[in-house]
Amino acid sequence: MTSFAAHSTACSKAVLLLLSALLLVCSQLAAAKHAGITRRYKFAIKMQNVTRLCQTKSIVTVNGQFPGPRIIAREGDRLEIKVVNLVKYNVTLHWHGVRQIRSGWADGPAYITQCPIQTGQSYVYNFTIIGQRGTLFWHAHISWLRVTLYGPIVILPKQGVSYPFPQPFKEVPIIFGEWWKADTEMVISQATQTGSAPNISDAFTINGLPGPLYNCSANDTFKLKVKPGKTYLLRLINAALNDELFFSIANHTLTVVEADAVYVKPFKTNILLITPGQTTNVLLKAKNHHPNATFLMAARPYATGPGAFDNSTTSGILEYDRPFSSKTKTNKLHMIKPTLPKFNDTSFAANFVKKLRSLANAKFPANVPKKVDRHFFFTVGLGILQCSQNQTCQGPNNTKVAAAINNISFAQPNIALLQAYFGRVNGVFTSDFPANPPFKFNYTGNPPSNIFVTSGTKALVLQFNTSVELVMQDTSIIGAESHPLHLHGFNFFVVGQGFGNYDSNKDPAKFNLVDPPERNTVGVPSGGWVAIRFLADNPGVWFMHCHLEVHTSWGLKMAWVVMDGKGKKQKLPPPPSDLPQC
Repeated sequence: MTSFAAHSTACSKAVLLLLSALLLVCSQLAAAKHAGITRRYKFAIKMQNVTRLCQTKSIVTVNGQFPGPRIIAREGDRLEIKVVNLVKYNVTLHWHGVRQIRSGWADGPAYITQCPIQTGQSYVYNFTIIGQRGTLFWHAHISWLRVTLYGPIVILPKQGVSYPFPQPFKEVPIIFGEWWKADTEMVISQATQTGSAPNISDAFTINGLPGPLYNCSANDTFKLKVKPGKTYLLRLINAALNDELFFSIANHTLTVVEADAVYVKPFKTNILLITPGQTTNVLLKAKNHHPNATFLMAARPYATGPGAFDNSTTSGILEYDRPFSSKTKTNKLHMIKPTLPKFNDTSFAANFVKKLRSLANAKFPANVPKKVDRHFFFTVGLGILQCSQNQTCQGPNNTKVAAAINNISFAQPNIALLQAYFGRVNGVFTSDFPANPPFKFNYTGNPPSNIFVTSGTKALVLQFNTSVELVMQDTSIIGAESHPLHLHGFNFFVVGQGFGNYDSNKDPAKFNLVDPPERNTVGVPSGGWVAIRFLADNPGVWFMHCHLEVHTSWGLKMAWVVMDGKGKKQKLPPPPSDLPQC
């Protein structure tokens, strides 16, 4: 009897141990499901011959692909992307819109968070996607190399978590680009030497293809085949260098559900506006029947500035799957074209962006800072700089066009700001970037007689967890213009915007602090202003710049330094051992 009891007790213990082990495994699996996995990519930067517009040229690519490879991850995943530079140019890559929480060494802008990866060298970008899901993109962040070095980042929700909108039948990235027949590194180099505006592009592209409205491009056309009655999620990305774009699909309504990888209250539109650096997810519901037509999808510029621009249209074709019984060939079908706004339709632009609102619900709250610790007012726009005596510039009295924030045109340092800040290297930058313009004037009226700007490498220092309100004001100097401003390391809430000069007494009363859109790139309206708020909860050095590459080249950029907090999880870790050196 005793031996039976002992055996029974031993069996019970074994069963309990087995159950405990199973429970532990299940809990670990559940944790793993939410903790994310490590995904590894290898990006070889190499030259590749590509033919567009009847001309073959050698372009800089990742792994020989144009556009570059798609990165797919889930919220919570860690990414390790090894970049090997096999070209003659210095290279860095930026993971546009990824928060990079405590991983500023992986952010990528050259001479801001890292020195470039030189020919023959490599660097592993190592970061975790925290609290984000949606469409972002990666691109080169040095000189004008991002003209061909770009690709989508698709961040899926955590395993088992659904979208806050109906599950689409299929998801399709659509990435807009810009194409030059000329070598773009030569284009910007010549413009920099002469102080003149760089030559404009020859075409825009959809997924690397110009489309049938350009010469020689009937075969270089993106085609989207759809099934009747199905819903498609289009992940739209504007990777163009210098142009905001209107986009439409003929005879189809789009439902906007996300902007800059943040869900928005869904709204329907036939046309949308997307600036360089912005992403927009839209639902496309295919018609329930087989229409006897194909439909053009088209994008062309929204342009407001005084300079020349590429006034051409890129297009792709939306085709319906034909039933087997149908005898009509696709190329015999009637093609319907969309109507897009005029190139300078600022009222459409303003009305479109007003429709964007955060979900602001329990699951996806809009954590807008209600209390503001520090207020900043930045003028953004153009001006002129005096060229050096040994330089021949095309402006009056040997001057050149420049761009500036608060009259400071950013001068690129020769070592990265983050390396200088972390390593306490003196003399690289100063921390006296002005919180306001040096003098007040009628910003959107007649410009002042003195339109010279000052060159400098200046940053603005913020204590950890400072809540910031920043008003950005366009100016009419040389010409009013829309400026898509991108902030690295943070999302911000767009709490207000308007035309004319910002009024600090009247305008804040109209701010939306309930459900403003949360973005990483916002258009400062042409002849107007925009107000944003963000919490400086990410230690490091963070670039802020216009995402029109020509304006970045002219100096429309600055940096924020966010100091470490007191807690261990509030400090920037030391740099990785393979961080490139200048």
